[in-house]
Amino acid sequence: MKRSRNYHATVRASSVGYIVQSMINTFAPLLFVTFQTQYEISLSQVSFLIAANFGAQIAVDFFASAFADRFGYRKCVFLAHILAAVGISGLAYFPELFQNPFSGLVLAVVIYGAGGGLTEVLLTPIVEACPIERKDQAVSMLHAFYCWGSVIVIVVSTVFFRLAGLENWKLLALLWALLPLANAVFFLFVPMYELVSKEERMPVRTLAGSGLFWLLLIFMFCAGSCEMAIAQWASDFAEEGLHVSKAVGDLTGPCLFAAMKGIERTWYGKRGNDAKLWRFMLCCTIICGCCYVVIGLSGSAIIALAACAVAGFSNGVMWPGSFTFASKIMPKGGTALFGFLALAGDLGCGAGPAITGAISARFGDNLQVGFLFGTIFAVLMLVGLMILKVSKKTREIV
Repeated sequence: MKRSRNYHATVRASSVGYIVQSMINTFAPLLFVTFQTQYEISLSQVSFLIAANFGAQIAVDFFASAFADRFGYRKCVFLAHILAAVGISGLAYFPELFQNPFSGLVLAVVIYGAGGGLTEVLLTPIVEACPIERKDQAVSMLHAFYCWGSVIVIVVSTVFFRLAGLENWKLLALLWALLPLANAVFFLFVPMYELVSKEERMPVRTLAGSGLFWLLLIFMFCAGSCEMAIAQWASDFAEEGLHVSKAVGDLTGPCLFAAMKGIERTWYGKRGNDAKLWRFMLCCTIICGCCYVVIGLSGSAIIALAACAVAGFSNGVMWPGSFTFASKIMPKGGTALFGFLALAGDLGCGAGPAITGAISARFGDNLQVGFLFGTIFAVLMLVGLMILKVSKKTREIV
């Protein structure tokens, strides 16, 4: 099979890669209640699984840019997909290999988390390097596939559970593992482009010496925290806290959240030139914070789930918007810049749901208290945006 010379094939492979990334972060949370019942694990152990996933992603993020520059994007993104396939399928059979099934779950989560860390670092710069006009819109569309991937995973899984029975979830895990395997092969035959030449690449020391670099890292941390606190706990919140069925909880919680986020990112990818990014992010951040307050205080299932959906739309711009600001502020940052951004984002992805779970456990497993505390991440993002606005170096950008 010959390698394609069409960069559109590269974009398509990267888009499917984000569907794989969404599967890594979405599939296991649909089974948290099942894990608690089948393997007799506690809510704190479920929180540890979330932390293990993003902990593995964070560890890989730290070294991924160096790996990519040394071994090339193609080999690294291939490895990322193989790890994702092994980890997702491992959810089905790793627990049977250990006396304590929880150890098997942790091993599977760490493996696919490592794959997720690699894809998160690599996919955006792979697309940024392609000869595309309006790259900010292209990146937003790329990240929209993460959202629509989440919707696909949730809807297909829900239909499977309804038709085949929740007790057959292990078969579904094996079937989902086929997607990263297929895309790994696809990536072997698409063209790859260089983001920034080695001679022009900004040294890591120069990046670390910039205050704006650290501000961008805060943006990514808050974006990951705001997003994953709801995405990881929405299903459990709906089932246990709001007393709705699993199918209703999955479809109206994380699925609707992801769909609204996808709508926002798709809209910005199509009509982004009509919106000022900074102003749009500011409005969305305020709305996101208000949604967390509503979720935390509302005693109505309908109102709380509606707030989850609106929160999905509001924080959809945070992650790709932060990448866009980074590429404009530091255009020669290279893979290292995207690696550190992914590292900060994954720190937030781990911290947001972990803190939410820990606060909830401290208040008698009350997830609403945890969500109320999560408002702090939206406040941090709001403060960061105001700092970016008054900076002399970014006035033309924002």
